[in-house]
Amino acid sequence: MAMGERVEDPGGIKVGPSDPRYPALRRGYNPRWYADPAYVRLVASPQQAREALQQAVDEAGHDSGEGEVRDRITVRSGGHCYENFVCSPDVRVIIDMSLMNRIYPDPEKDAICIEAGATNADLRKQLYLKTGKVLPGGSCATVGVGGHVPAGGFGLLSRQFGLTVDYLYAVEVAVVDDAGKVRLVTATADSTGVLGDLWWAHTGGGGGNFGVLTRLWFRHLPDAPRHVLLTAGGWKWNSIERESFAQIIANYGGFFDRHRGGEDDPFAALFGILLLTHRSKDTIGLIAQLDADIPHAEELMNRFLREIGQDLGVERHALAHAYGEYPALVGLHAPTPLPWDQVDKLFGGTDNTRAGKHKSAYMRGPLPERHVEALWTALAGEHPAIKRDAVVQIDSYGSAINRVAAGETAASQRDSILKLQHQVYWPVSVNGDDQLRWIRELYRDMYRDTGGVPVNAPYASAAAPTDGCYIGYPDVDLSDPVWNTSEVPWSTLYYGADYSRLQDAKRVWDPRNVFHHRQSVRV
Repeated sequence: MAMGERVEDPGGIKVGPSDPRYPALRRGYNPRWYADPAYVRLVASPQQAREALQQAVDEAGHDSGEGEVRDRITVRSGGHCYENFVCSPDVRVIIDMSLMNRIYPDPEKDAICIEAGATNADLRKQLYLKTGKVLPGGSCATVGVGGHVPAGGFGLLSRQFGLTVDYLYAVEVAVVDDAGKVRLVTATADSTGVLGDLWWAHTGGGGGNFGVLTRLWFRHLPDAPRHVLLTAGGWKWNSIERESFAQIIANYGGFFDRHRGGEDDPFAALFGILLLTHRSKDTIGLIAQLDADIPHAEELMNRFLREIGQDLGVERHALAHAYGEYPALVGLHAPTPLPWDQVDKLFGGTDNTRAGKHKSAYMRGPLPERHVEALWTALAGEHPAIKRDAVVQIDSYGSAINRVAAGETAASQRDSILKLQHQVYWPVSVNGDDQLRWIRELYRDMYRDTGGVPVNAPYASAAAPTDGCYIGYPDVDLSDPVWNTSEVPWSTLYYGADYSRLQDAKRVWDPRNVFHHRQSVRV
């Protein structure tokens, strides 16, 4: 065809290499990762997803025409996977869920149905505007529900309301049996046996492990706050010394250690983000959000800001434009009440023109001194002329999240108070070797006493209060003995003691290991 390969069939829209849509569809949000699939499927219904998967399975083992057999079938909702689990040279077919983005009440299940291709932006537009409800997930507008929720997604409302999976009632999944037959299966929180295991596996077991997730149903979603207090500020790097840097981190960690979020804790709903930027940026950032209808909300927010800034001898400034993750927050210094539906406009996430590498850690207590020392060395110890697009983001955790017992969901880390995301970015025009070296060495040095990784309890101790890593921020270095010398496997770092149950679900629901990548659940 003159306009390229545009073939519609029961499996949805088939986009091949000559189609003008193909270049955009062969890559994820991170321009680091590309695939050269035989085709990409755009599906718009569960039935199309089932048929697309059946056709892809039936084609398995066919030669690509270049003497190479590409065997992987991958699934994409929003495309934000930090590693090449969806887009890589060994991928034969990508099933793209982005056309499945409806959100609607389902009276039959007494739940709200959200299709797997819906994004955080869709949630705010369709869920909030239609129902007044919220799913307490992430802030980046283009993240897809189909990847975010199975990872145990969290966001700025999670200390107040919990994780997304704490409201998950049912999932519909296209699965492949041992004979290669694809069927749509629905599993609910009320299911028992292997069906119950399939539901449970989607409450923190990670995406792309068990089948094609098509629809999710949620019950008892909380009402959105009418207004929230939002503040954004920070401290100028040119006024920061080692002592004040350490004091900021100690004040922040100490605050959330004291306010772990019992139901009678007045700060249970307060969410904070500490942005430890590289010194080549202008400002170390601090963002905080609190439901404005909580009694004495403004007084509580100001108390939080005073406690974070105590004993610093450094004035807090408005967030500078030099830190580009949240540009719309520039100048929002004093606590400002905003309608909930305006908050999403301020959190757009990073653009997709930069390549990046990410790592993570859960903390069951404040950062110990050696973690802070490693951060100072990496963020402030380099030659002043070196500019680095990097940040270690420390999100508050705990509160409502930790009111769910470990094991009730596959999101096993339920007693942490902080969650770290180590990030570095670089232009796509450079190879990124220096940036990868920098973040890997920072991470190794922070957790040097535990083998270069933030090991879980019981491997961790009170002196090293880490609790593993977040599968939503996958990191293949955890599987590399060069960077993980702890003898604690990547699977334990992500899943703790729950990994064997995920393996049991994998054996039943993906016995042919159709869905596999470098850190997929092993059968």
